[in-house]
Amino acid sequence: MIAKIGRGSHLKGVLLYNYEKVEKDQGNIIHCHRMIHSLTGKFTISLLERSFEPYLIANNKTEKPILHISLNPNPKDAVSDEVFSSLAENYMQEMGYGEQPYVVFKHADTERAHIHIVSVCVDEYGKRISDSFEKVRSMKICRKLEKQFKLTSAIGKIEKKDVPIQKVNAKQDNLKQQITSALSFVNENYHYQTLGEYNALLSFFNITAQEVRGIIHGKEKRGLVYFATDSLGKKVSNPFKSSRFSQPVGLIDLHQKFKKSKDFINTYKPQKRVRELVRDAMQKYQSQEDFKKYLQDYKISTFVRENKEGRIYGISFIDHTSKTALNGSRLGKDVSANVFHRLWNEEKLPISTPAKDNSAEHFTEHIENEPIVETQRFYNTNIMEALSSLLPTEIPEEMDNDTVKKKRKKKRSVKRR
Repeated sequence: MIAKIGRGSHLKGVLLYNYEKVEKDQGNIIHCHRMIHSLTGKFTISLLERSFEPYLIANNKTEKPILHISLNPNPKDAVSDEVFSSLAENYMQEMGYGEQPYVVFKHADTERAHIHIVSVCVDEYGKRISDSFEKVRSMKICRKLEKQFKLTSAIGKIEKKDVPIQKVNAKQDNLKQQITSALSFVNENYHYQTLGEYNALLSFFNITAQEVRGIIHGKEKRGLVYFATDSLGKKVSNPFKSSRFSQPVGLIDLHQKFKKSKDFINTYKPQKRVRELVRDAMQKYQSQEDFKKYLQDYKISTFVRENKEGRIYGISFIDHTSKTALNGSRLGKDVSANVFHRLWNEEKLPISTPAKDNSAEHFTEHIENEPIVETQRFYNTNIMEALSSLLPTEIPEEMDNDTVKKKRKKKRSVKRR
C-alpha cells in the first residue's frame, strides 16, 4: 500500500474534487469521523465544510491547514468498503490525526480502487499537529497495516514515476495524471527563468501554463492554470488549477524555481555553448528547417512562438545537454525573435557575428513579449550525441598590440604634464 500526503489552503477545492467523483458515480463517501451528519443521510459540500470550520477559524499561523491523504493498495487486492474504512481509521490514529474530523472518499475511476481522506492538520485550539518525520512514519504504518489486513506488500517494488515519453492525450480519462507526470519530469530535470521558457519545455508534452489574475474581496489574486493543447498549441481542455496538483507547480513555486535556475545558469554558463551554436547555424542556414535540424544534432531543440499573422514574437532554445531552456533575447540582440522573423520571413540579409559581444556575456533580465500563444512550433526529433563546446572567438593579435601602444602613449603624456 502506498500513501500520498498533501497539504493545501483551500478546503472547498479539495472537497469539490472528491465530491465530483461521487456525483459522477465514480466514488462514494464510505466513512466519516467527528463530522456533522444530515438527517437524510446525504452529504453536501456546505455540510462537510461546516465540520471543519471551527478548526480553521481557530487556526492562526498554519498557512496550509488542509490535509489531503490518499491510500493506494495494490490493484490485485480486493479491498471492501469496510476494510478501507478500517485502514483509514488505523492510519489516521497512528499518524496522530485520530482526534481530528475527517471524511473518507472511495474512488473507483481507475483500475486501482483507492481512498482519499480529507481532514485538517490543526487541532481545535488552532495549534498545528506535528508532522516531524512524516514520510518515514507513514511508510512504517503502511507496512504495519499491510500485515494486519493481509495486503500485498510494497516492499521490494520500486514505484516507477510515470515519466512521459509521449505527448499528453486530452481524449484519455487520466488527463490530470498525464499532466502531473509531465510537470514532475520538467521541474525535476530542467532549468528555466521565465514563463515563456517554461512553456517552451511544456509544449513538447502538449501542455501550456497561463497566469491568471482576479480581484477577490478587494484584493488582487494571481495564480497559474494549465491546459492540454494540440500540436499547434491550441488549448483543447478545461483549465487545471495549479492547486489541484500534488507537485509544487503554483506561481510562487515557479518563481522559486526561476531563482534556482538563475543561480545554476550564472554558475555553469550553458548559454555560451548555445549562443555559439545558434550563431553558427544562422551563418550556415537561412532555412528554418535546416537551422533547426543543425541544432538538433547538437541536442538543442528550437521553440518558435508566432501570432495569427505569422509574426515571430518569441524564440527559445532548449539545451538537452545542460537541461536548460533559454529565450533568444538572453543570448544576445543578434539572436532575438525579431532577427529570426526578418531572417525567415522577410529579406534575406547576410548574418554577421561580432568578434566579441560584451553585452551578450551579461545575463539580462529582459523577457520577450509573451501574448497568448496562437501558434507554437516545436522541433524535436531523435536527439543525437552532443559534440564538444565551441571555443569563443579570440581578439586578433594586431588589435591587441595597438591597444597596448595607445595606453603607453597616454601614460607618457601624463608624466610630461
